[in-house]
Amino acid sequence: MKWTIVAFYKFLDLPNFKDLQPRLFEFCDQQKICGSTLLAPEGINGTVAGSDDAIQAWLRFLQETCELGPIDHKFSYADSKPFRKLKVKLKTEIVHLGRPDILPHKHNIGHYVEPKDWNDLISDPNVRVIDTRNDFECEVGTFERAENPHTEKFTEFPDYVSKELNPEKDKKVAMFCTGGIRCEKATAYMLEQGFEEVYHLKGGILKYFEEIPQSESLWKGECFVFDDRVTVDENLQPGETECCRGCWNPILPRDKETPGYEEGVSCPNCFKHKTEKQLAGARERERQRLLEAERIQKGKASPERRS
Repeated sequence: MKWTIVAFYKFLDLPNFKDLQPRLFEFCDQQKICGSTLLAPEGINGTVAGSDDAIQAWLRFLQETCELGPIDHKFSYADSKPFRKLKVKLKTEIVHLGRPDILPHKHNIGHYVEPKDWNDLISDPNVRVIDTRNDFECEVGTFERAENPHTEKFTEFPDYVSKELNPEKDKKVAMFCTGGIRCEKATAYMLEQGFEEVYHLKGGILKYFEEIPQSESLWKGECFVFDDRVTVDENLQPGETECCRGCWNPILPRDKETPGYEEGVSCPNCFKHKTEKQLAGARERERQRLLEAERIQKGKASPERRS
């Protein structure tokens, strides 16, 4: 089966978000859609996968049946199932900045920049280019000239802004993220802090990959995605980066040289947080996974059991 993957979001007033949860879960379950959807008073955000017909039906269901209207979305594809489960979660924010009062559909946000115009903007030496994603995402790949804020989570972004950026000096700031949603909040926050010329890549990195030929691209590396593909390359095909089975964050080549790395068990990102009991459990889980893979290879078990 060829899997169609859609990343989508929309900021809007959603007072009935709790009532939507069972409806969305039931629809996805019936259509054999997997992935994750977040609901909050400020809107909807998610990435799900299924057959092409199921995903088209999902978008119609959201936009028409649930009356959410047009929703920003981007497609990519995979040959194997990209998510292990189906989740529909209730949250206080659909992207967690720690500021639920920052509402992009009600506040001013930065200037959208189409992918075709992005290269010119970030090549301007007077523009400060900021990658709003987390540290491990930036390490996997980013744009030329982009600064890594070295944040472990998005809630640290306001602290980075207060310490490293200055509205008086940084007259033009261009920001980007995976699909565009983090920048909606980040630009609204920065305008609140007194920055005047703030720009963000419309549709994010994934839209840039979709529209800009690799020969013209200013991207370096791969792009982390929050599913079992781990990363995608500039052709939106699964990348070569591995992920840690202990925390599902990407594993960089240098990580394998550290004491915290144990294949299938832990990496430097999660090793320091795990107890000996948890590590033992992870080792047993990895042992069982390898045994199952061996049985499948010998034709003694069905691959479907692993989905």
